Amino acid sequence: MKLHNLKPAEGSTHSRRRIGRGPGSGLGGTSTRGHKGAKARSGYKKKIGFEGGQMPLQRRVPKSGFKNINHKEYFAVNLSTIQRLAEEKNLAKIGIQEFVAAGLTNGKELVKILGNGELKAKVDVEANAFSKTAEAAIKAVGGNATII
Repeated sequence: MKLHNLKPAEGSTHSRRRIGRGPGSGLGGTSTRGHKGAKARSGYKKKIGFEGGQMPLQRRVPKSGFKNINHKEYFAVNLSTIQRLAEEKNLAKIGIQEFVAAGLTNGKELVKILGNGELKAKVDVEANAFSKTAEAAIKAVGGNATII
């Protein structure tokens, strides 16, 4: 091994250009930032939506409507789906876990039972909410509608 054969270890050198390290590097002076202005200064951060002083889009477009911050989004399950689950899996009690097992919901969503379809099986149903028609239909066949 001789001095002219030595090479740096694999991965120890960087090919990245070192900007702002004097005129000898060829990348000194303004250091690729151009001349003057906010972008040439240290600490510059472009504000989100800034359009160079022009009125930004989010302020040009008129606002409309109302967003209720207390709105709850429910995943809807019909009585026909509960009837199908009760027949296929022979269930007497259906809750969120059964809906997850059937692939209907991921378990994090709120579930609301709706009255679409016909329920013949006596089933105890657990959900986050029930429509009046669904609750009446479940109780009419002798089941229970429990809010969790």
